[in-house]
Amino acid sequence: MRVLVTGGAGFIGSNIAKEIERRFERSKVYVLDNFSSGNFKNLLSFKGEVITGDIRDARLWEWMIKEYEFDVIFHNAAITDTTVTDQKLMMENNADSFRHVLRSALFWKAKVIYASSAGVYGNTPPPMREDGQLKPENIYGFSKLIMDRIALSFLEKHNEIKVIGFRYFNVYGEGESFKGKSASMIYQIYTKISSKEKPRLFKWGEQKRDFVYIRDVVKANMLALEKDVSGIFNIGTGESRSFNEIVDILSKELGVKTQVEYFDCPYDFYQNHTEADISKAKQVLGYSPEFSLEEGIRDYLRSLQS
Repeated sequence: MRVLVTGGAGFIGSNIAKEIERRFERSKVYVLDNFSSGNFKNLLSFKGEVITGDIRDARLWEWMIKEYEFDVIFHNAAITDTTVTDQKLMMENNADSFRHVLRSALFWKAKVIYASSAGVYGNTPPPMREDGQLKPENIYGFSKLIMDRIALSFLEKHNEIKVIGFRYFNVYGEGESFKGKSASMIYQIYTKISSKEKPRLFKWGEQKRDFVYIRDVVKANMLALEKDVSGIFNIGTGESRSFNEIVDILSKELGVKTQVEYFDCPYDFYQNHTEADISKAKQVLGYSPEFSLEEGIRDYLRSLQS
């Protein structure tokens, strides 16, 4: 099996690339990344080749079509910092470049499994369903919504190519530390507590998220690889938890008492409550998360503290 992972030096992409190598010893895995936010340290145990390039570059894709053949593309390259407000930059990276991916997949007859986002739902009432309201609050969420529309339009013309989109909720786990301020709140709160600093939360820490562990995200991608289906699916746990609960769980696991510093939220596009309806992913893909929030944090702490 010949596999291309775009954004493969990033958080989710690197975990997928390494899992493919682990599961399929005879596979040939290539990572494509421009290293603007990904980090080589995420690939230290990766055994495949790395292509350095920008997914917006049509000439790159033309060259790759001539030089390579792939059976599947895991497309994770994107601007993932939701606070970026440069609309043109966000749309070029996240939406327009996806057309290059799909055009290349059509040439290779390759399956495409790509990263969308729960950001497409904005502040619509939870639980969020794939066929529910789509009202992104920022340009990041809008760019992912347009990606989904590009995918659906492509499938109308080329249903012989399988395309699966995953609307990820709040993913956390090993490999995210290089994301900086875009890393999960779980990681950010952990770094504060472990440095004996006060975690800082928007008032009053009762905002809720559907936190999904990276190992469950990788599991969803492996299921998508196995299934002969197309579609867009929510990937979360189906349960939302507050930031205050994250502080409590981490404090308990680390054996410390923690005081929180609360401050006003500076963003007018902030999602206050996300929760995935994962019934479609369960029914079609056989996806079911294995890690509760407590179990995921406990497993994550083992890697952080090693």
